[in-house]
Amino acid sequence: MKITVVRDQITPDLQELTRDLQRIPEDAFKIFRSHTPIRSGAARRNTTLKGSTIDANYAYATALDGGSSNQAPDGMTKPTLDLVRRRLDRLFKGR
Repeated sequence: MKITVVRDQITPDLQELTRDLQRIPEDAFKIFRSHTPIRSGAARRNTTLKGSTIDANYAYATALDGGSSNQAPDGMTKPTLDLVRRRLDRLFKGR
């Protein structure tokens, strides 16, 4: 018995899924940074993406993320996680 693959349908889907997953950290960083309040600009300036990790490297990051600013009453993490959850739901539960 010989099996011949006429058309590989899974590889293109997996490649597209991989590309979409690789975009999530950059998109999450953009959302996190856009929700970071601006007063002096130090918080946004000191928020960076290192690999797939968002680094909020300033002493008052926890306070801002806790909603201490009127500019970001939900902080930065909640809107970021909402985006990531929506994106993952779309990717894994269907488009």
